[in-house]
Amino acid sequence: MKLLTADWLPFRTRDGAIDYRSPTAVADPEVVDLALPRADFQGAAYQFLIGLLQTALPPQDHGDWLDRFLEPPSVADLEAAFAPFSDAFELDGDGPRFMQDLDPLDDVKEATVSGLLIDAPGANGIKNNTDFFVKRGRVEVMCEDCAALALFTMQINAPAGGAGIRVGLRGGGPLTTLALPESAEASLLSRLWLNVVTPRALTRSGQSWQAPRVDDDSLFLWMAPTRVSDKKGTEVLPESMHPLHPYWSMPRRFRLLIEDEPCRCDVCGRETERRVRRIRGKKQGANYDGPWLHPLTPYRRDPKKPSEPPLSTKGQPGGLGYQHWSNLVLHDADGSGALPALAVQDYVSQKVRAVDEERRAGEEVDALFKHVRLWAFGYDMDNMKPRGWYSVEMPLVAVPPAQQERLRAWVQQFTDLARQVAWMVRTQVKNAWFDRPSEAKGDMSHLDLAFYDATRHAFFRALLEFQDALEATEASPQLPSEVAERWYRTLKREGLALFEEQALSGAPEAADLKRATAARRQLQGFLAGRSKGSKVIRHFAETGGFELTARPATTEEGMS
Repeated sequence: MKLLTADWLPFRTRDGAIDYRSPTAVADPEVVDLALPRADFQGAAYQFLIGLLQTALPPQDHGDWLDRFLEPPSVADLEAAFAPFSDAFELDGDGPRFMQDLDPLDDVKEATVSGLLIDAPGANGIKNNTDFFVKRGRVEVMCEDCAALALFTMQINAPAGGAGIRVGLRGGGPLTTLALPESAEASLLSRLWLNVVTPRALTRSGQSWQAPRVDDDSLFLWMAPTRVSDKKGTEVLPESMHPLHPYWSMPRRFRLLIEDEPCRCDVCGRETERRVRRIRGKKQGANYDGPWLHPLTPYRRDPKKPSEPPLSTKGQPGGLGYQHWSNLVLHDADGSGALPALAVQDYVSQKVRAVDEERRAGEEVDALFKHVRLWAFGYDMDNMKPRGWYSVEMPLVAVPPAQQERLRAWVQQFTDLARQVAWMVRTQVKNAWFDRPSEAKGDMSHLDLAFYDATRHAFFRALLEFQDALEATEASPQLPSEVAERWYRTLKREGLALFEEQALSGAPEAADLKRATAARRQLQGFLAGRSKGSKVIRHFAETGGFELTARPATTEEGMS
């Protein structure tokens, strides 16, 4: 099956229909999204198509990028652009196979195809009967289409797997962040194209850009014998690879055993004429090392250790929320160490500027760049064990480059205050629950999550207000007072509401009104800025230029 011409990807059209077509269908303006049967497949398919556009149709500069955004390529244009790479995207056959070992691995014991799924139990889990939550036997056969995407998903996300089983280029369980148009009517191509960058942006120190070729094994590792990593000195380093390679990284050695037998796919449920039940896998695949940076993944570096390579941002217990927004969007290498994904940085600092310049020059460019979302997704992994899958969308605001540091400072003040209030609410709920709270054990992170969830929309509203304030010609260096006060009062209101809901939520016989009342008094004092420990509240009010005491409502009698 040739992945560039076969109808193997499910696309959703404007009328809600789902059609299986080839990747060139992204150029059809009636196609608005993908419709994969699994969340991790959906994220991987986006990355597959972005990588394909980035490889076959790289914009030479931001002007070229904008031209193609305003006048998208046709299906025929994509067919012509993809054609030279066809041989690297063959899933079966006697020659090189997409993301598979060139060696047939005939000396390796066969395994079930479910081994391609990150959330499938490993051999030890099945042997020791410890697959309590990640169950065996759910997927025993796949169609070719799902097997191809399962293979790609595993290669770009490969988690730790034991001695000799290599981890993905960006580490196990990386987050992916993409910029997406806000409009539900936006075409799929516009969603993908927002995340395509120029060759210059991709090319890092020590690398040189060469026009992509189908036979270049520094781009597509599977086009040549495996770079076996059983000895030192065999590490795959950024400077030895094509700048596009991160899109096509291949740490694992696999061969799909495709059979000419009909099946009902256990993943998508379709009846197909060919099936994949077994695979072969071998250790010692490509061993990625060095300062790799994947264009679609955020990273963090230690400012105190500049010589150490950055680490990719991973999914964590508790998920993703607005408290992570700044590190996912705003570059701060020397402060917090945040390195947002290149695609996000390029949108914030380059694409918006290119559009603004065209608009100032008199071009009629749609202002959709003011209404863009950040999509962050990925597994939360505990080494090789998945604990959960996270997928969230947040506003992606962009401000003039000269104002980005101010935006970062304001966002930091807001999220810092939220963390302090969340901590105090959790502390006082614990004081209400337990006679000896310092000795109480157990995970209370669900309280933080509930607090962040209750205040999420208020934060995003504040973000958009920050954007408006910083775009103004006479932008003030001061935190907008009305926005700051509204944020404080939201945190205070929701913090007290959460406490009231939780303080007496245990068993009636364990409830202690005296403890709960004392804890509530402590929380109220903190939120009002009256306690010794509430300096953070008073400082925020001072910085925001508002009074902590609520102003009395104005009445007609008071005005007379």
